[in-house]
Amino acid sequence: MENKIHFDRSRQPETVIPERLEVPEACEYRTASGVRIYVLPAPEYGVVRLSFVFRAGSSWQKVPFCASATVNNLAEGSRDMTARQIAERLDYYGSWFDVSMDRDWSVVTFVCLSKFFDKTLEVARRIMLEPEFPQEELRVYCDKSRQTLAINRTKVDFNARELFAKSLYGASHPYGISSPAERYDDLRREDVRAFYEERYTAAGCFAVMSGDVDDIRLRAVEEFLAGLRPGEAGERADFPAPRSISRAEMPFPGAVQSAVRVGRVLFPRSHPDFIGMQVVAAVLGGYFGSRLVHNLREERGYTYGAYAAMVNFDRSGYFAAATEVGAQFTEDALAQIFAEIERLRCEPVPVEELALVKNIMVGEVMRILDGPFGIADVTIENIQNGFGNGYLGEFVRQVRETTSERVWELALRYLAPDAVSYTHLTLPTSDLV
Repeated sequence: MENKIHFDRSRQPETVIPERLEVPEACEYRTASGVRIYVLPAPEYGVVRLSFVFRAGSSWQKVPFCASATVNNLAEGSRDMTARQIAERLDYYGSWFDVSMDRDWSVVTFVCLSKFFDKTLEVARRIMLEPEFPQEELRVYCDKSRQTLAINRTKVDFNARELFAKSLYGASHPYGISSPAERYDDLRREDVRAFYEERYTAAGCFAVMSGDVDDIRLRAVEEFLAGLRPGEAGERADFPAPRSISRAEMPFPGAVQSAVRVGRVLFPRSHPDFIGMQVVAAVLGGYFGSRLVHNLREERGYTYGAYAAMVNFDRSGYFAAATEVGAQFTEDALAQIFAEIERLRCEPVPVEELALVKNIMVGEVMRILDGPFGIADVTIENIQNGFGNGYLGEFVRQVRETTSERVWELALRYLAPDAVSYTHLTLPTSDLV
């Protein structure tokens, strides 16, 4: 007779949080020009990933859209290769090229089979050290980007992010500013070239190598980085303080959908309470069964989803809760978000609920660290924030040790109603949330 295993589905499985988490530290090298290279060896994969990281995010630009135009046009032509030739050469070797940018940093990444590393690095040299930013390619990029931005600004979530950033930091702050799409028409090749020469320098750069890295490939990268201009590493002296407002609205008559954002400016990841506030945010809206999801989706049917998180920048950070609801539910959705925040301030989180939240948080870290490239991504983020990979172990330790009383204490300290800003946009769209 076949033995069957029976599960009691009325009870949640026991959550198990690892006692500790050990992430390998990257080996650090320095070039003669002072550029740091971090190496995470994994020769068994037969693949090399090489990321160049620069302090060249949008908060550093003086001309609107200049930062994104620079990083996105690096591969659009060099001194002796066209954009098409660059793309075809990378395709021929099966190499992958990608760029990304946020408020503070830009990242340029190459991935290739180890046997084609030298060939790929040669193409990378043209992209990184010899970009020409051809006028015609820049014009095409600006035309497409202007159209994309115009389309995005018809979407409720995109407008919400922009308005919320302005509400938190101020319309002229580097973390809050946004520009009309028409400013793409004013962008010139000289602006892009000037930003590249100012920000893509040895002083503002570090590199992360992972995968099949040996001494020969490391030396090749050292020689490559010697081609960067020295530059200046100084921090911005003119970085302004945030100027938050308590309420911002963007109404549209006849609209059917609203985007709601609630939060406040707090502190960057280096602050001792940042991890604790991540736990607070996770309880509120950090997973599908969170309090906001239960309240707004399961009980009231206002939305398909809601979330809360701590967001980190170099010079700041903020707490945010967000959702999209039918326009007729806007005010009550705001009231319910504030009610859930107030519940965190008035009563300790049940031990069972907190155990589940902590397990989810640690599990997400474990998922991200699956493989050398995931570890490389985490390494980049840690370096940007001034940490080594030991930060992940500290994160797990602090999450494990967070008590219900600690969550209550942090919510009481940082989420007072008069300190929290909120925005809502009501847009004329037929898209359902």
